Amino acid sequence: MFALQRELKLNNVETSLMRGNAGFKRWVYNFGLELLTASWSFEDIKASDSKRLDAIKKVFTQVTMQRPEYAWMKLYPSTVYQSAFIDLKDAFSRWRKGLVEFPKKKSKKKGDSFRLYKTAGIYPVKGEPAQAFTNRVVINAGKRIKLPGLKELRLKEGVDFICSSQTFTVSRTADKWFVSFMLDAQKIPPVIHPIISIGVDLGVKVLATCSDGTFYDMPVTTKKAKIKLGRLQWHNRNKVLGNKKLKIRASNNARIYYTQLAKQHAHIASIRLDTTQKMTTDISRKAYVIRIEDLNIQGMISNHKLASAVSNNCFYEIRRQFTYKQSHYSTKVELVDRWFPSSKMCSKCGHIQPMTLSERVYNCGRCEHIQDRDENASVNLMNAPIDKVRLA
Repeated sequence: MFALQRELKLNNVETSLMRGNAGFKRWVYNFGLELLTASWSFEDIKASDSKRLDAIKKVFTQVTMQRPEYAWMKLYPSTVYQSAFIDLKDAFSRWRKGLVEFPKKKSKKKGDSFRLYKTAGIYPVKGEPAQAFTNRVVINAGKRIKLPGLKELRLKEGVDFICSSQTFTVSRTADKWFVSFMLDAQKIPPVIHPIISIGVDLGVKVLATCSDGTFYDMPVTTKKAKIKLGRLQWHNRNKVLGNKKLKIRASNNARIYYTQLAKQHAHIASIRLDTTQKMTTDISRKAYVIRIEDLNIQGMISNHKLASAVSNNCFYEIRRQFTYKQSHYSTKVELVDRWFPSSKMCSKCGHIQPMTLSERVYNCGRCEHIQDRDENASVNLMNAPIDKVRLA
């Protein structure tokens, strides 16, 4: 299974509809969160979070939605509020297991998103008797998509083939709206890789250096975009996007600024994602065994001299992409122990000597082998002993 994401091409009316659906889900999520936490004060009621939320859902559908002041809720698909309760159940389940922090209220500032899905039923077909359709939506090839409960919408980039899906997630990044859906299909992985094994050293100066001599770097556009972001933040450092507690309304200039700020952040994130995706795909296509170092990302970020470069080069995201692409490209990703001296060891004779971060060339004190520091480390990662390697 894999997912597709496409950007929606919306007019003003459709954008308002998307914002309304996202606001409806946010309202229901916060409503359920408030009632659930309030129900814990009744100690005589013994029930799980799931059963409490089921009771809250009944109250919502049978009482709250029937009130005249909440008539606007009937303008939106029912699967929007149903998915909100599903998300709330999942959030509390993960919190009970200690995986995440206590669920917080949804906010407009954190972005808009909602989920739609097709329910099973019997629908008539012109010229034919009524047929029972499964709970899936057929997506035709082209630049149009029909979402369950909503009208047909346009896509900026078309779907190249006919497919089907049940669940659709609509989300907003800055001022752009996207729809993503899962396909019940498998990518056919390649049978043969040109390279059997490759070592990949992730660095600060260069994004990634491979043992076969190739290297990848972040494009210059990332630095230019970050400079533009800093300039934008400095010129608008005194703008405030309203305050509900102090009853201060946001000015139009502040709204425009925060929209520009979100677009610039999204632009930088898109550059990073595009670079890392192309890099991991290229390496996964040509090598069967991919060895990377098990880096301590949290420890590296705590160093203020390295924090910016480490965050910009997306070390953990690269590892995540290598891992999930194993099934797509039939690769095997291995992690080399973080205490393995890949940078301090000579790739020719195995001599270990101290190396500072400022030294960019490895000059072996025993065999006088001279090689680029990162390339030397990538060769050592490829040739690491089996007891220092584990599967990702």
